[in-house]
Amino acid sequence: MPFDAQFVPPPATFEPVGAGPSPFPGVQIRYAREEEIFGEGEPADYVYKVLSGGVRTYRILRDGRRQIDEFHFAGGCFGIEAGAEHRASAEAITDATVLVARRISLSDLSNQGGEIARQLLQLTVAGLQRTQDHVVLLGRKSACERVASLLLDLDERAGGPRTLDVPMSRQDMADYLGLTIETVSRTLTQLQADGLIQIPASRRIVLSDRAALTDMVE
Repeated sequence: MPFDAQFVPPPATFEPVGAGPSPFPGVQIRYAREEEIFGEGEPADYVYKVLSGGVRTYRILRDGRRQIDEFHFAGGCFGIEAGAEHRASAEAITDATVLVARRISLSDLSNQGGEIARQLLQLTVAGLQRTQDHVVLLGRKSACERVASLLLDLDERAGGPRTLDVPMSRQDMADYLGLTIETVSRTLTQLQADGLIQIPASRRIVLSDRAALTDMVE
């Protein structure tokens, strides 16, 4: 853990997307790009909410490959576990500020019912839905469909700007989509040649034809 597990964090404010502020015992911690937040198999004593920047959660497979299961951005929560240990590792993909709360404190508050219980249920259901979508993406879609799905998802989560400053690397994208980095780069080049996207810089992607990208993945 990047901090003393015995500390008692001061109160802070928890504001999930679409909800008003509510009391949430936590502390803000800043993580540098590529810094580990927690590791797979470590005690799941805390729950995390991204205030700024981005975080990836991932597992290392038996053959040594990395499988990223989710990218988390401002407003997103991670580290919520059913068991006593983390099933994945978490690292910052950019400089990030994260609100860290004791799991037992949230559990006590949720047992009282009310807004905290509703928000935790909402977060759990949303996480399950995204996991189901990711399983379909990995199991049923072509490389072009996978890359297009990721770009549309990032655009939607950013509020639909159509011009994306992509925070993750091509390797991150590949490890999330279950592809090689060569396939991701080749697919992005093909989408650009087809006029569906523009890539003015390595981490800036413009969705030139959002409707066509949507048709591709539906």
